[in-house]
Parts: sequence; C-alpha cells; structure tokens
Amino acid sequence: MPSRIVMFLLVLSALFAVCHPAAADPAKTLKVQPKETDELLANPGMGWQTFYQFADEDKDLAGLPSGSAYFRFYWRDLEPQEGKIDFARFDELLAHARRVGQKLGFRIMVACTDNDIPSGAPDWLRAKGCKGYEYKYGGKGRTYWVPDFDDPIFKEAHFRLIREFGKRYDGHPDLDYIDIGSVGLWGEWHMSDTKVDMPPMKTRLEIIDAYTKAFPNTTRLMLIGQDEAMKHALSKGAGWRADCLGDCSADGWNHMENSYPEAVTQGNALMTWVDAPVAWETCWEMNHWVKEGWDVHAIFDYALEYHASYLNNKSAPIPDGYRPEVERLTRKLGYRLVLRSIAAPAEAAPGDSWFVNMAWENVGVAPPYRDYRIAFRLIDSHGKSSVIATDQSIQGWLPGEFTVAETLRIPQGIAQGAARLAVGIVDPGTSQPAVRLAIEGRDKDGWYPLGVVEVK
Repeated sequence: MPSRIVMFLLVLSALFAVCHPAAADPAKTLKVQPKETDELLANPGMGWQTFYQFADEDKDLAGLPSGSAYFRFYWRDLEPQEGKIDFARFDELLAHARRVGQKLGFRIMVACTDNDIPSGAPDWLRAKGCKGYEYKYGGKGRTYWVPDFDDPIFKEAHFRLIREFGKRYDGHPDLDYIDIGSVGLWGEWHMSDTKVDMPPMKTRLEIIDAYTKAFPNTTRLMLIGQDEAMKHALSKGAGWRADCLGDCSADGWNHMENSYPEAVTQGNALMTWVDAPVAWETCWEMNHWVKEGWDVHAIFDYALEYHASYLNNKSAPIPDGYRPEVERLTRKLGYRLVLRSIAAPAEAAPGDSWFVNMAWENVGVAPPYRDYRIAFRLIDSHGKSSVIATDQSIQGWLPGEFTVAETLRIPQGIAQGAARLAVGIVDPGTSQPAVRLAIEGRDKDGWYPLGVVEVK
C-alpha cells in the first residue's frame, strides 16, 4: 500500500494541478497504458536458480531465464593455506555471474561426507592442534573429521574467514545473498547419523552473529529448523530457506506436512517474507516427484503460499511435460512488476517541474528486497540522452497495487523539439536499468518507451 511519502506526493499533485492548469489540460497530457506480458523474466533477488553452474552452462535450463546462481564451498577449498584465501576464484565466479545476467548466492561448509576428502575444514586447522571429532556416515568405509566449534583455534580461524569475506564482498553488486552455513553436515545445521553432537546453542548464535556483522549490507538466509538459532537469525534481518520442497513421502512423516508448518510457526517465520526472502530447494529433484506420483502443481502452490522468491531444482532436468508448470511458477516467484498506467505533461521546458502520476502492480507473491529506483530517460531531438532519477524505491512493494506520484525537473540543456520518453527501474549506483518489467516494449538498453514529450 502507498507509503506516507507517496500519499504526501499525491496531495502535492492536486495542488500542482490547481496552480498549473495548463499541466492538467488533458489535451497536453501524455497518457499511456502499457500492455502486460506473460514473458518469463530473470530479475535480481528472485527466480529459478542454477546450482553449481551458471545460466550459460546449465543445459537443463533449456531457455528458462535465471537471475541467481547458488554455490556451496568447503572451507578447505576457500582457504587451502592458513591466511591465504582464494579470493581470485571467488572474484571470477562473481564476474561470470555478471556476464550472464545472474547474481551469486553461496554457503560455506565445514563438515563433509565426500568420498575423496577427509574433512570440509582445511588440513592446516587440525595440524595446528584444533580439537575435533571423527565420524562415519551412510555406511561409507572412511572416517571423517569435524572441528570442535568451541575450540578457540577454530573460532579464531573461522571467524577470521567470515570477516575477511565480509570486508571484501559485503554489498557487492553481483552478490545475491549469503546462506548462513558453517554448522553441521554440509552447513545444514545438523549432524544426523554421525553420533557427533551439535555445538552448544551459545556457539551457534555466535556464528550467526559473525555472519550478521560481516555482511550487514547483504541479504542473509538461514536454514529452517533450529528454532532458537533460526529465531535469532531472523531477528537480525535474515530470510529463511528450506532444502526439501516436495517431500510427500507416505511413511508417516515428511517435510511438507510434518516439518515445515511447525518450523515456520515455532520459528516466528510466517511473516519473514515481508522484509526478507524465502528460498526453496527441491528434495531430490522434480523427476523424483514425478516418479513417486506426487502432485507437482500442488507442490509449487505450497512454495508460493509461503511467498517464495527462489526455487533451486539443483540444475536437474525438468520432467517431460512439466515445463508449463515450471513457467507458471516462475511467473509468480518473487516480484513481478506491471506498470498499469502513466500520465505526464506532454509539453515542458528545460528547468520546468514535471509531474508524473503512475499506477503500478506487483503480481508476484513477494516484494523486491533491493533498493532499485524508478527513473525516466529523455532522448532529445539531437539524440542526447538524459536520465531523470527519482527517489521512489521499489524496495518493499508487497503484492498488490501502488499509486506513485513524482515531481521531477526537466534537465537544463535539453534541446527543443520532440524528446522520446522511457521508463525503467534502475540501480541507483549506476542509473542503469536493473529490473525487467512485465510489460511489452523493452528496448535493447532495458528501458520501456512511453511516447514523446515536446520540449518548448
């Protein structure tokens, strides 16, 4: 619903019309009602994710747009030698994401079950004398090692790793989110089937605080489940993710019926989506659902009912015949902005105040969580382009309709004659379009042409 600022601007619009009757003259007003499109959109902070690969590498996307790539890293790979973090590798991943129009989400892991490595922690940590625990998993013959998270050697080294990543990447424009990990097998906050106890709650909360402090300007997600830990992370502004969407097992217990509703309620997470995103990962992957005879349509509706912004199918193939269901989902995931109408004076002069009325609608299930702004571009009769930025952010636009009014200033130096007007949602740091709208007419630069304004 409109904010107080927007309501204030609406009052200003009425005063402006009274004091400037020429601007309110219908004959001199540019009115446009853009046509909504059902095009599949890749937008930042939402959508169908790729997993351990990017959109230009994932053949199973089969043309499905993706704005987010999700990776997980063992600590041993990020810091193979003490104090020598492999930033170059991470920089290249961020650059790759930018090249293909994605952003990078990631998690750090400490405990593993891989056949070819003894631990998710670096070898040098154990060599320094860090205490730890050995365990076996899943009937595999080998023994694994996980550090004692209460050991001062672990805390000093691991918290330093988190801090250094935060110093370098917090707020990075190509970073989508950080998935708060570290604890448990694969960073999933459990040590199931290992006979190793989880760290004390005090230590778990310290790790959440370390990520929160290191990444204050980056979206953070917390795996659903650990009630006190989850509540703590959410109270610090994190969203939540769940990694077993679709589990409809009929053995008396499953995630969909028995785990997630209770965890969301006990974790005070039902309304988290208003301020921070919800991310789902498929249990197994979609082909397993089809093999088991589970209702894909109902599973996707379940995700949407929790106001999901992301879905990760582990870059597995989409089952034959289910592409329409995936497309239906992606048209609802996260936010989807439609400019319903716009009205602005059709004549102006350099330096003039220029009043614009807009009607918008978010037809997705969640708001945008990034501070992108509405902006206009004017290309004058000499071909000179001017971007007129507004202070109106789309951050927090919940599903529903919005009325926006802006009083702008026509740039000095703009040439007389017909100037082409376009609208866009831009990154305030670059003034370049960052968000695709669900309307027709997008040009090659990401702007949406609206018509012509006559510069007097």
